Amino acid sequence: MNAPAELDWIGANQQWLVAEFARLRALLGNGEPEAARERLEALRQCMERPPAIDILAELFGLSGFERDVILLAAGVEMDARLAVLCAEAAGRAARGGASFGLALAALPEPHWSALAPLAPLRRWRLLEVEDSAGLTAGRLRLDERVLHYLAGLNYLDHRLAPLLQIVPPSGLMSERHAAIAETAARRLERRGSLSPVLLGGDDAAGQEDVAATIARRFDLNLFRLRAGDIPGPAHEQEALALLWQREAALLGGGLLIVHQNGEARVAARLCARMEGLVILAGRQAPELAGECFPVDRPDAPEQRRLWREALGRRADSMDVDALAGQFRLGARRIAALAGALDEDDGENGIAALQRACRGEAPPMTELAQPVPAQASWDELVLPEAQLFTLRQIAVHARHRLIVHHDWGFAGHCSRGLGIATLFWGDSGTGKTLAAEVLARDLDLALYRIDLSAVVSKYIGETEKNLRKVFDDAEELGAILLFDEADALFGKRSEVKDSHDRYANIEVSYLLQRMETYRGLAILTTNHKATLDSAFARRLRFVVHFPFPDTAQRECLWRGVFPAAAPRDGLDYAKLARLAVPGGTIRNIALTAAFLAAEAQAPVAMNHLLRAAHIEATKRDKPISESETRGWI
Repeated sequence: MNAPAELDWIGANQQWLVAEFARLRALLGNGEPEAARERLEALRQCMERPPAIDILAELFGLSGFERDVILLAAGVEMDARLAVLCAEAAGRAARGGASFGLALAALPEPHWSALAPLAPLRRWRLLEVEDSAGLTAGRLRLDERVLHYLAGLNYLDHRLAPLLQIVPPSGLMSERHAAIAETAARRLERRGSLSPVLLGGDDAAGQEDVAATIARRFDLNLFRLRAGDIPGPAHEQEALALLWQREAALLGGGLLIVHQNGEARVAARLCARMEGLVILAGRQAPELAGECFPVDRPDAPEQRRLWREALGRRADSMDVDALAGQFRLGARRIAALAGALDEDDGENGIAALQRACRGEAPPMTELAQPVPAQASWDELVLPEAQLFTLRQIAVHARHRLIVHHDWGFAGHCSRGLGIATLFWGDSGTGKTLAAEVLARDLDLALYRIDLSAVVSKYIGETEKNLRKVFDDAEELGAILLFDEADALFGKRSEVKDSHDRYANIEVSYLLQRMETYRGLAILTTNHKATLDSAFARRLRFVVHFPFPDTAQRECLWRGVFPAAAPRDGLDYAKLARLAVPGGTIRNIALTAAFLAAEAQAPVAMNHLLRAAHIEATKRDKPISESETRGWI
């Protein structure tokens, strides 16, 4: 028989199946076996790669007899004449199906072990025996996924499709992450088997990129499975593992199992049932033998390199150091943000990127509240020494990338790279206002930590809440404001019972996170002496906000009223005799404005006098006559 014309693989594979079914019909007494074999040989000469049945036999180690059993079961579904012959041989009605007994009788080189539970046919669920009529007489039913594979249709099993997602190839990638992928792949090659790879750290997208790079090294497609979707019962896990391993062979795939808090154990149990390339990724490594590779978000110098590579020529016109020093982003997000930037943004590009970085970061939920940062340096009324220190805080925040990394100071010690600052002084002296000024000057988000939400009576919950606060703040590039911090950062006490021990653990954990936090954290307190002494060496700046003197109070009074507020006859020198801090001055001015609005008159000294007495009742501290003499 002449060889057929050149065919695409799918068409040739279908012709191959037709020829194989003709060979099986001949074995059952209907046709010439030699003609079928010649046809198969001719097809083989023109196929660009082996037919699907040969690939399947090689993947699962099928014998010649087992290969023919698969073809027999497939032929019943795909070839009407073969189905009739099988039915007649079994004494059944048409379309009755093939049986193992028929295969043993009609096919060459038969062996009983082909249908053993651990033999490939049943172990990999390639086919099943409808055993109501017994093992040899029961109908052989080919798995639908295998049937379509034989026909040339290779797609993810519909039972796994809801659980698995394809992982895209890695794009822009940190040099450290690329080195981790290379190291892990080389170790797998040296072992000669694809044992589990463990990835830890806080860069989930980076872990996917590392896993995708490892899979590409072995020419495998990578699929992601979330540990939360793994069934609990052992028999269901076994079924899932078997189904995946069959799929991994058919598709040439590797599996990435992503686990979160509390899911590492179930992920490890499933991994122990599997062979092939399995990668476990999560913040914490599961209890499995082997090295865990840390895949954390890149440090500031590496982020700067990634931003420059992602932005290309546009990086020359942008302050890339501000992006790298402010936010803690992975390579994938940097590439996405840079790709979404409008080419025409020009000098406004850096502001657009900063807004995008803040907008895509996860919210800090109920643990912190955003504070609008609208105050400017002109609104701060403080002695010159305090103003100088506050401006130094801004200098340290703005140039930390150069000093820590370009000049090598971070190489001496990785701790204390953040800017932990203490603002202390009486209530209303401007501590929160100063935090707003810094946030506006640095163009950073400011979040006030809600201590009532952070502190929990349950053991371990406070640490968990603090971890979330610091982790989210690092990604957001935010300033953390712990207002009235002595409630949380109090002195550690002598351990007398379990409550003291766990309270001390909370303070110790907070000390450790303050040291490793790379952003700006501001603690405010009215009573510096109540803070734990261990905070002293962890604080880069300590700013005392003194009670304002008469000159400072006059300056505060002059600046407290907006330009649009009507005023009449205000004597700022007399107002300054009232010994109250700036916060109280603002409250008095606001109350006086409402009194004036009710009277349909401009704000006058009489309104301010009434407002001052109203404010004094809140503080339970009456105003002396000498402080308000001459106001009206």
